[in-house]
Amino acid sequence: MRRGARARTRGPSAGQQGPLGAPGRVAGRTAGGAAFSPDAFLPPAAVARITDVRIQRPQVVEEEAAARRRREQIAPDGRLVLLAADHPARGVLRAGADPLAMGSRRALLARILRVLIGRTDGVMATPDILEELMILQRLDKERGGPGFLDHKVLVGCMNRGGLHGSAFELDDRMTAFTPERIASLGLDGAKVMVRVDLSDPATLRTLEACARAVTACHQRGLPVFLEVMMVARGREGYHVVRTPEALVTVVNIATGLGASSARTWLKVPYCPQFERVAEATTCPLLLLGGETRGAPGPLLEEVAAAMRAGPSVRGVLVGRSLTYPGPEDPYAAAEALWAVVHEKASLDEALARMAEARGRHMDRFAHLAAT
Repeated sequence: MRRGARARTRGPSAGQQGPLGAPGRVAGRTAGGAAFSPDAFLPPAAVARITDVRIQRPQVVEEEAAARRRREQIAPDGRLVLLAADHPARGVLRAGADPLAMGSRRALLARILRVLIGRTDGVMATPDILEELMILQRLDKERGGPGFLDHKVLVGCMNRGGLHGSAFELDDRMTAFTPERIASLGLDGAKVMVRVDLSDPATLRTLEACARAVTACHQRGLPVFLEVMMVARGREGYHVVRTPEALVTVVNIATGLGASSARTWLKVPYCPQFERVAEATTCPLLLLGGETRGAPGPLLEEVAAAMRAGPSVRGVLVGRSLTYPGPEDPYAAAEALWAVVHEKASLDEALARMAEARGRHMDRFAHLAAT
């Protein structure tokens, strides 16, 4: 269940520089000026043990899934802050200037865990990553740690077929979780994605596949998180069309997919005049984060603006902007994002919260270094 709101903290001292480069904003560094270190947070030995468990105790995944304590409601206050961790299976490994940032599974898991131990509602990922999190939870519990996946929203990603940069990128068939597997693991929902290019025939195949997936999930009582966007092909591949006209159109297309929209949440990009997008549907809307833009300031500004756009806007489902927030601590960035979404905090209040949280609980998984 949602934890109680924490007391407001006073803002940063005058003259501090921050993500937007303005006086009074908080700098994107951990305490003492050092950037977040995945190795310092998650011992490499713990990640090495995942392979041993995969070989010797593969049943741990089902055991941890069955033992996990779930929420009674996905969004008790009607809002969500979810982490997206499904990029690698599509061949998207870049974060910032590093084209292989998410290619290190050890570093990626450290960043995912850093977000999950804080005040975030949960994570959406492909089977490999969710299974690794289940195994890490078992290793953590065997050494006296609490269940960090308890009461979190776990969403299984279903479609990763349209590989980034491929000739078949928009033919995004279901190649990951199935509704049956999501239900058997006791996950809290399913994620599908459809990108619409009116000039590409593959769009129709993806629309049909997504409609079938939405119907199958609703038949099992599973909420569906449907990521939808209008795209166009340019010289460097597909880009998202971020206009009110494009987003209003594609939102209306998405809400008509499948035999029911009763449990459908939509994940959409931000655009100017976002209030027009908010008015296009009564389905709850979650904002996506897109490529990391360095420190979290721009994301927080966008989310705060979106949350004011209308009552259908209910939170975020963001990935690299949260796990790779420039030199900022992902835990601190998640704290700030929670404050904006769940507590309606101002940007200055969120940045102050981020400064307070930065560098906390860095020893949370230190006990996993023991042999």
